[in-house]
Amino acid sequence: MTQPPQPPNEPPQGGFGAPQDPPPGGFGAPTPPPSDPFGKQPPAAPPTPPAGGYGSPPPPAPGGYGAPQPAQPGQQPQNPAYGYPQAPPPGQPGYGFPQGPPPGQPGMYPQQGYGYPTAPMQPQYAAPPPGGGKKFNTQMQIIVAAVVAVVLIVGGGIFYASSGSDDDGGKQDQAASAGADGGEGKGGEGDGLAGGTEKAPADTKAKVAFQLPHPKVTDTTVVSGSWVTDKAYVKTGVYEIVGYDLAKGTKLWSIPLTGQLCAASRHMSKDYKTAIAFQDGKPTAEDKYPSCTQVGAIDLATGKLMWSKSVTSTAGGDRPVRFGEVTLSGSTVAAGGTSGGAAFNLANGAELWKPKADANNCYDMGYGGGEALAVVRKCGSYDSPQLTVQALNPTTGAPTSSYTMPAGVEYASIVSTKPLVVAADVGDTAGDGSSISDFFSIDAATGKLIVRISADADKYAAECGSTEVEQCSSLAVGNNKLYVPTEKHEGGGEYGDTNEIVAFDLTTGKLVGGRADAGDRYALTPLRMDGSNVIAYKEPPYDKGGQIVSINGSTFEETVLMTNPDDEAVRDAETSFSIDYAEIIYQKGRLFISEQMVSEPSKSSSLDDKQYLVVSFTTV
Repeated sequence: MTQPPQPPNEPPQGGFGAPQDPPPGGFGAPTPPPSDPFGKQPPAAPPTPPAGGYGSPPPPAPGGYGAPQPAQPGQQPQNPAYGYPQAPPPGQPGYGFPQGPPPGQPGMYPQQGYGYPTAPMQPQYAAPPPGGGKKFNTQMQIIVAAVVAVVLIVGGGIFYASSGSDDDGGKQDQAASAGADGGEGKGGEGDGLAGGTEKAPADTKAKVAFQLPHPKVTDTTVVSGSWVTDKAYVKTGVYEIVGYDLAKGTKLWSIPLTGQLCAASRHMSKDYKTAIAFQDGKPTAEDKYPSCTQVGAIDLATGKLMWSKSVTSTAGGDRPVRFGEVTLSGSTVAAGGTSGGAAFNLANGAELWKPKADANNCYDMGYGGGEALAVVRKCGSYDSPQLTVQALNPTTGAPTSSYTMPAGVEYASIVSTKPLVVAADVGDTAGDGSSISDFFSIDAATGKLIVRISADADKYAAECGSTEVEQCSSLAVGNNKLYVPTEKHEGGGEYGDTNEIVAFDLTTGKLVGGRADAGDRYALTPLRMDGSNVIAYKEPPYDKGGQIVSINGSTFEETVLMTNPDDEAVRDAETSFSIDYAEIIYQKGRLFISEQMVSEPSKSSSLDDKQYLVVSFTTV
């Protein structure tokens, strides 16, 4: 991997964060909310889908879509089905069929046949390629990100992208779903659908609850971080975190910050407390990009900043440590960055541990929180790093188990802490910017590898941050399974793409039988677990509203929980968010879609190109 180029003195528009995926371009002019929630728009002809893009069929492969492709010598023939078990050819297991490990490689499974992490992360923060093309490869992501990273490289922060959530009655460890965020999920009993708590309403037709306009900014600004309590929808703004009424979107309270937020935990405690990291001041002529040195805890029920502080490193003198990520596990707030990690007590901010000097250049890159606490620890040189994944005692930071990642892994992401699941791009082989070539299911008690799952980036659409530890999206973990979406592909209709959600067994590494189909012109993105069910967002075609569905984690049967309006103005508002670059939260009949980043209006923006910070729908 080559050394990224040094960033310029001035950040180009649309950039933000330490090496990672660049955000999309400008978001359009901020607009005040019209009396009609989305304004009236004159009827418009359906847009012509771009060639090869979402909504238009790609050129068929020789023999037609789904036709078996000739196998190269030593390769498994391609199966005709897409994401569904088929009868295997003689001597070969079909896609979705159990596959044994190759000879001499216990526990290792060959790459599976073709069966959401977008949304803008999906979280990646790379702009969507023109025409729905492939994503940047990881090296290109880091090179491009280095050019646009000066805002937080100079300021000392790394961009945070939220992802799906854990679910415990809507309280424990709720993730701010970043456009399809995944998250660990707890199986178990409930009063909802098949072990979940989310129930289908008598009428699934949704209405617009509220919308919030983009804040006015003069530079690219991170606004990631959103949570839902029993009374409020909470969203990061400009130098503040704001609580809004769940039903009406009216402002309930605001927490002012000394600087702009640069990281937010995707988890929160049962009593609605969470953790954030923010800059130590506002930009000035002398310090245009303040450092991300402040870690704090906020009470989402009362709208109060409970405490905030910085720490110094034993190797860095009195210089405050700069952080790029922050997470929460139980009563422990853990923040990570290139200088190492530190941890604090959630209630009072008491320091639990801090970065220390290490003879082997080892440091904590970042942490995964939720039901447990785990760390990705990096040792060695830049050119020859060695990564270790450790389960930690949340109070002391002492490792309880340790797994050494294979050679060729420069970055790793924690998908789930209970069970412990890690994603990595081994040898930079994914090639599509997803940062995932393999998943690792690890026994957190012993540190032993249970199974390594090959996940062909051309077939599966889950994503993780290129350098961030807790920034995976478009996936969910529960029922001892890893649920991932397939890449979009040509559907059965005349026009339009589609995809499926499939699942890997975390003990065997095999694809389990069954799949959830998005349907023609729709695309499924897992958001989180709901007991033993998967909550997923259905990205709509140009002439329909999106949907929220609950997918039975065993049978893959889908139950519609919400269908958004087909009205043109409402559709335009919903689809103004890129699923790969948005935070999506669904809870108890309410859907919230929000931006993670806002920027100065583009000169090419039209007044008709309305952009929103948040759009909310409800069936309640």
